[in-house]
Amino acid sequence: METEAQIHDRVAHELHAREPLFHRPEFGTTRADFERMITADFWEVGASGKKYSREFVLEALALRLRSPVAERNVVTDFACRRLSRDTWLVTYQLEQDAGRLSRRSTIWRHVDASWQAIYHQGSLIS
Repeated sequence: METEAQIHDRVAHELHAREPLFHRPEFGTTRADFERMITADFWEVGASGKKYSREFVLEALALRLRSPVAERNVVTDFACRRLSRDTWLVTYQLEQDAGRLSRRSTIWRHVDASWQAIYHQGSLIS
């Protein structure tokens, strides 16, 4: 049986591999893949502070899929915290092309032997 520390380390490893959310092709590149990655009531707050619905996010991803661009995403300062039995919060700093820095957070739920994001937020770092 796993100890709490072992569970934390395993989950942190699994979730680190999934971030940044929607930017890991090994977890899918189609709208159907993205739909499976997020809960039915998923929403996010973008760097602008605006709230985006699940459907808006899926449509934006569909547009991005039509014109894919190679991206450089560097995740640092990754942290993982258990919120409940099957729900975890991850936070990290993301550096993207052109020096764009943001703080990110995603709430993940383990459902039917898979991970689904419930909520995501990105805030630009000046």
